[in-house]
Amino acid sequence: MDNSSGVGVLDKAALVLSALESGPATLAGLVAATGLARPTAHRLAVALEHHRMVARDMQGRFILGPRLAELAAAAGEDRLLATAGPVLTHLRDVTGESAQLYRRQGDMRICVAAAERLSGLRDTVPVGSTLTMKAGSSAQVLMAWEEPERLHRGLQGARFTATALSGVRRRGWAQSIGEREPGVASVSAPVRGPSNRVVAAVSVSGPIERLTRHPGRMHAQAVIDAAGRLSEALRRSG
Repeated sequence: MDNSSGVGVLDKAALVLSALESGPATLAGLVAATGLARPTAHRLAVALEHHRMVARDMQGRFILGPRLAELAAAAGEDRLLATAGPVLTHLRDVTGESAQLYRRQGDMRICVAAAERLSGLRDTVPVGSTLTMKAGSSAQVLMAWEEPERLHRGLQGARFTATALSGVRRRGWAQSIGEREPGVASVSAPVRGPSNRVVAAVSVSGPIERLTRHPGRMHAQAVIDAAGRLSEALRRSG
């Protein structure tokens, strides 16, 4: 084995996973692709299936399992957070407002990164804060591209409408004025992963006196640019 790590069982398991990268395989197919003995290939494939790194298709063939997608998503989240700091800092500096990055978690959204205003009233949401998906521009962005059934459920009790979300999809950004919190306005845009799915929302927020009742006119382009930089970083590493 040319690329041996010195841990034989792991090297063989890696061979099985690499063989499945090109598509479904029968046990005979795995044996042919890996050069492993039939009992060894079978034992490893079944063990990997136990850990959800391998699964079976409708024909009973071995395929890559769901655990790999979960690990890839977690790696993508790490890359998103690694890139977010400088992008949010730049967005704050360009707009003069607090900048946040939100991800959806079930029926809530979580602030996973933020850059505060350096002086004056600080309107940022602390990292780790859990906020509603029923109000706010980032909630609109995280909801707007959902599948119809999930979108319909999410609109129940929301402060925004299906028509508003249609506008968000058309423009590519959302704004809210006193929607989540009286006196606060915000503008948000979507961050997309390698598959083009919306994985996060970038926002700027501040008092209506500064952002006005049309915050998108002031800051939509800067927020879109920041979201685009994060999307590009995820695509490069995807």
